[in-house]
Amino acid sequence: MQRIKLAPDYEISRVIRGGWQLASGHGQLRSDDPVTDMIAFADAGITTFDCADIYTGVEELIGRFRLRYRDVRGTEALSRIKVHTKFVPDLDVLRRITKSYVEGVIDQSLRRLNLERLDLVQFHWWDYAAPMWLETAQWLNELRLAGKIHKVSGTNFDTERMLHMVRAGVPLTSMQVQYSLLDSRPAKRMAEAATENGVALFCYGTVAGGFLGDRWLGQPEPEDFENRSLIKYKLVIDDLGGWDLFQALLGALRRIADRHGVDIATIASAAMLPKKAVAAVIVGARNRDHLASNLAISGVSLTPQDRAEIDAVLGQAGELDGDVYTLERDRHGRHGSIMKYNLNKGAA
Repeated sequence: MQRIKLAPDYEISRVIRGGWQLASGHGQLRSDDPVTDMIAFADAGITTFDCADIYTGVEELIGRFRLRYRDVRGTEALSRIKVHTKFVPDLDVLRRITKSYVEGVIDQSLRRLNLERLDLVQFHWWDYAAPMWLETAQWLNELRLAGKIHKVSGTNFDTERMLHMVRAGVPLTSMQVQYSLLDSRPAKRMAEAATENGVALFCYGTVAGGFLGDRWLGQPEPEDFENRSLIKYKLVIDDLGGWDLFQALLGALRRIADRHGVDIATIASAAMLPKKAVAAVIVGARNRDHLASNLAISGVSLTPQDRAEIDAVLGQAGELDGDVYTLERDRHGRHGSIMKYNLNKGAA
């Protein structure tokens, strides 16, 4: 497993284990022993875990994993584990948010994760029209200076707001963004700006909720979906050019995967690691069934022929409108209307 230093005192694995799939309400196919699964990921070298205060039950789950990992592997092994959580204030709170609210939610995450200092907090803000987003980012930085947070980061801000935070003195370590073969919006502006300002990109959606996988090759266009993740990425497929074009992409990825002896999902994620500013990809996993494939991601190096075949298909595709997360911010549009905006229930 490749590792990367985001700062002299901060190193992560280049594949991050995602936590959204473990949240209650995400789906029925969940692990019978998620803590043991996490130990298997950590032992294999995937030592960085992603979660959020709105992923119901996941911070508590990772907190239990941390205690078990310390007991079975020792404090030195535990020191290599990094947990990236998110601070996601409810939409209904944004216009009346206070520093005490922010600190209360951070304290809640500390308790849930059994940490004295959060490793990395990724800040999300639902509505730019609610004017306190910059002040909230600065409050998070004050909590960093107070020792409750190690690294302050963001998720799903556009390039303009990312730069605004940096110029206002918020030392962003990273920005988590939807970035995949299907969604190249970060390449428009953000990747260059992130590189210039020392902000690493974490890519989620690299396998489009599972659509970029062998199970969908040759399948008819679906009408029913197991969870919101599949609904979300099917909208992206539709905007890109539709199911036939998507099948052409899967066919190209399958040929490339055959040459490398891996599966389609591994190729889709590996294709993102060399992109400008990208430090890591986030792989969602309900259990350890695909651990071997997850580990293979950082070992695959695409050839010029591989990339040419991918580009030949994507050259026929459309382009998603706007900057990072622009489409999703329209709460009445196709992409935004499927979101849930008040999962923190308005209180710490």
